[in-house]
Amino acid sequence: MLELKNLTAGYGAINALHGISLSVAAGRIVTLIGSNGAGKTTTLKTISGLLPPRSGEILYQGQNLAGLPPHEIVRRGLAHVPEGRMIFANLTVWENLEMGAYLLRDRKQIRREQEAVYAAFPRLRERAGQVAGTLSGGEQQMLAIGRALMGRPQFLVLDEPSLGLAPLLVAAIFAKIVELNRERGLTILLVEQNANRALEISHAGFVLETGRITVQGDSASLRQNPQVRSAYLGG
Repeated sequence: MLELKNLTAGYGAINALHGISLSVAAGRIVTLIGSNGAGKTTTLKTISGLLPPRSGEILYQGQNLAGLPPHEIVRRGLAHVPEGRMIFANLTVWENLEMGAYLLRDRKQIRREQEAVYAAFPRLRERAGQVAGTLSGGEQQMLAIGRALMGRPQFLVLDEPSLGLAPLLVAAIFAKIVELNRERGLTILLVEQNANRALEISHAGFVLETGRITVQGDSASLRQNPQVRSAYLGG
């Protein structure tokens, strides 16, 4: 469903990605793990059009996304939940969800998507009129995911969804990711510092080190790989 071919990207004079290649099959959860500064967030920003690639291809359902603006990439069914959640703190929960549906024109369809988000995250229904900046960290993460779902994506890019959350909330967020994959058929590319949990719920993974893919394989084999265990799984 998604294939990166020799992708290079960076900031100013610095290249953060050095010709990476990876693929994500439809209906799968694939995780991208690596240390801080390895290029994980840069990869996701480049996929979703927030950062222009310097070379290489980003093939989504066979079409090259390189150079397309972010809203056109969203229109094609790929949504990005950014690191740090990036909700609209001064808007209500419902207004945040409406922002996620900005490409939809049918009010009935927007209401249907709203109900689907509330079914997935009942807490958001309870908080619908509350200003988003006053939500807990876990509720804000639910809202960030819910906002992305409002656009009816087929492919979801998640950047550090467990960042800053208590262990119980981390478990709930990971369970919801699995549910979205199984019940909605969403294909998911997950960046996550909690490599153990990410590999537990994913089908396959890639290890990114200083802008290069160094190890790849199915998640079970990566969890047994001595190099991966030593560097990311606590031995």
